Amino acid sequence: MKARTTHLLAVATLTGILLAGTACGAPQAATQPVTTAPTATATAEPSPTATATTTASVPAATETAAPAPETPKAAGLETFTFPDGHVSFSHPAGWTVKVKPGPALNAEAQKTSFDATVSDASGTELAQVLSGMYGDGASGPAKRTILDHAPVPGVTDMSGEATEFGFAYDEFPGSTGGPYYFMDVRNASEYLATIDSSGSNQVLLPNGVLIGAVIVGERGVPTPAFKSPDAAKAWMGTQQYAQLKAMLLSLTYK
Repeated sequence: MKARTTHLLAVATLTGILLAGTACGAPQAATQPVTTAPTATATAEPSPTATATTTASVPAATETAAPAPETPKAAGLETFTFPDGHVSFSHPAGWTVKVKPGPALNAEAQKTSFDATVSDASGTELAQVLSGMYGDGASGPAKRTILDHAPVPGVTDMSGEATEFGFAYDEFPGSTGGPYYFMDVRNASEYLATIDSSGSNQVLLPNGVLIGAVIVGERGVPTPAFKSPDAAKAWMGTQQYAQLKAMLLSLTYK
């Protein structure tokens, strides 16, 4: 009896272990899909949806964001050429260029000397371009701060030096009225960081001298035009600045 009882107890014990093991394994198998599947679905499904929504909305926003009236202004340019055919430049459509005789020593020189004033659509004088004879001006020691500069590919002076557009200001030793701002075209050496002279914006060409300059402050006088360098830098972000820069960069001699 004892041997049979022991055998039955062993069988019963083994059966209980197997049943217990099966019972413990079943919930885990059922739990894993339930826990993992929703997480995978929640992670995978929104991503394509979010991406598709973003991709579709960007082009739509881009297409409608560009105001139609500004497009013609950017593309609408006119070209002005001086009567002798040497110097030309482009400017926004609607701006005007008025030409008068420039400085000259005699009647013959007067035939190729011109002074052009560029005004915007409201009639405000913005820039001056001279082509022909010119000679006055003075320079002296100055500390120059260059805010912007870029090559003018269409103009090279008689010595072979390249020219550059630039926007900068000078501070003169002992002067309390500066800084003095200017925006013009000069020989490239005038826009080096090491420059220590006020220099000159007269570019010598085969037909005489070229001066291309924005009217900053009072015309013909080195007047402080901005309350601070920060104010000057803020003006650089305006459409007017971009238009004037593009005009000076377009200067060409042939």
